[in-house]
Amino acid sequence: MSNLTDIKNKFVDWATESELSKNIKRIFNDLYEKYKNIFILDKYILRQVIEMFLMGVFVFTTIIFASDTFITLIKQISKFGIPFKVAFIMILLNIPSVIVMTIPMGVLLSTVMTLNRLSLSSEITVMRSCGIGLNRIAKPIFIFAIVMSLSSFFINESVVPVMTRQSKDLALWALGQKNIPDGKQNFVFKELNDYGGLKRMFYIGSCEKKTLYNVTVLDSSKDGTIQVLQAREGKTSPEGWNLKRAVAYTIGNDGQVLNTSLFDTFIVKFGLDLSKELNRNVAKEMNFTKLLKYLASSNITDENRRVYAVELYDKIALPLTTVAFVLLGVPLAITPPRVRYNRGFLFSILIIFAYYMVRAFSISLGEAGSMSPFLAAWLPNIVLTCLGLILYYRKVYTIS
Repeated sequence: MSNLTDIKNKFVDWATESELSKNIKRIFNDLYEKYKNIFILDKYILRQVIEMFLMGVFVFTTIIFASDTFITLIKQISKFGIPFKVAFIMILLNIPSVIVMTIPMGVLLSTVMTLNRLSLSSEITVMRSCGIGLNRIAKPIFIFAIVMSLSSFFINESVVPVMTRQSKDLALWALGQKNIPDGKQNFVFKELNDYGGLKRMFYIGSCEKKTLYNVTVLDSSKDGTIQVLQAREGKTSPEGWNLKRAVAYTIGNDGQVLNTSLFDTFIVKFGLDLSKELNRNVAKEMNFTKLLKYLASSNITDENRRVYAVELYDKIALPLTTVAFVLLGVPLAITPPRVRYNRGFLFSILIIFAYYMVRAFSISLGEAGSMSPFLAAWLPNIVLTCLGLILYYRKVYTIS
């Protein structure tokens, strides 16, 4: 009898488990059917956002290169004689630092343009009539913005410092050779010591086909004497200037010629420190951790400390601008029914212009010491976030 009871109980347990399994499957199926359309909607919105984002990053990167980076490098070519091939490589090495700046712009442009288009075609209205609120519509865009913010931070921390350092080293290598541009006449440049005093002065009568003519070097690096080196001609090389038929005079402080030497060939090596001409902010060559240690351990001037501190906080503030842009762009992109044109691009340009105006102003105050470095770096984000929260709240809870 007990055996029959046990068999019965096992059968009941099995039936119960079977029913439970069916119920679980049915619940999952219902949830899948319920949210399947939502997932399709997310893919639909994200596809348009990503397409517009890629276009925006390309356009803004091109504009920044054309207006800032490229012009600066062209000036360096003409001023310092950097070979074109080296300058072109330097341009490529500067791309990551520009992309870090254009990622927030691209996200804002894609957000405003996409939602503005959906609003003009009444797709936003249809979604809301189906019970899909603005919060849910904007959810995939916020997720995309967070991913792009993390990507921007990763690029700024791992790629930009390496590329910036390589670009600087490459430029200094080219400048170390001092390739004087062809056609230059009566060209003069100075090499300063660590205290800002004159170390050496160079004069080149003319440069034709990479050949230097009538070269004079005044060297005051040794205390108590001045050396004057003159040569009829010479050529640049990776080791320095290779001068031919040169004569060197060593003159004492009293004006007496202490020594005179003649050379068939003489190599002038350069110890030029021209990093300030190429990158005035050494902080861009470090990631957040290294820069933090550098500020804590190095004996630097108060002015440089302020500049580096602003750069330190900006390494976090700049990537998070992406999320702040979306928070402000979503409510502005929802077009009222009476508006029948796409104003997304105009809104994007105005927001970007206002942001970088505030950013330039606050960073200048921070570097000058009129504002704390933290506030200088975060003020634009604070302004954007506060304004975005107000507009987002009004749009979500007042739109009909």
